[in-house]
Amino acid sequence: MSGLAGRQEALVRALVGGGGLPAGFDARLVGAAAKALLRKRSGEIVRAWPELAGSEAEIVRWAEGRPSLGSWRDGWEFAREHRESLGRDALTALVVCEVRWIHGGEPRRRRGPVVRRVPGGAVFGAFGRRVVLRR
Repeated sequence: MSGLAGRQEALVRALVGGGGLPAGFDARLVGAAAKALLRKRSGEIVRAWPELAGSEAEIVRWAEGRPSLGSWRDGWEFAREHRESLGRDALTALVVCEVRWIHGGEPRRRRGPVVRRVPGGAVFGAFGRRVVLRR
């Protein structure tokens, strides 16, 4: 692409996709806008995954240079990559998600019964329902 459309596409990549700065733009201003968009994205992820509240700064670092897959999917990807450091509620939310959905490519609904452990209990899923069992 050339002309205005090409410059706009390059600017969007620089702002949200980790692309290089296109010629003619102020690096400081584009960098400030990109940081603001990352903070906004982090807030949207936390709205989709409230159990990740308090992790916004870590989400911003994780999201930098990654194109968005949507707030819900971004939260899932973040939680999967940070599974070992998640708190109890966030880990339970991740397991509940994975009881219902199969990760990889486009998420697909899981068929059949499945049981996964969580701290202090387990999550059981079958036929579109999920139950969190705690001791």
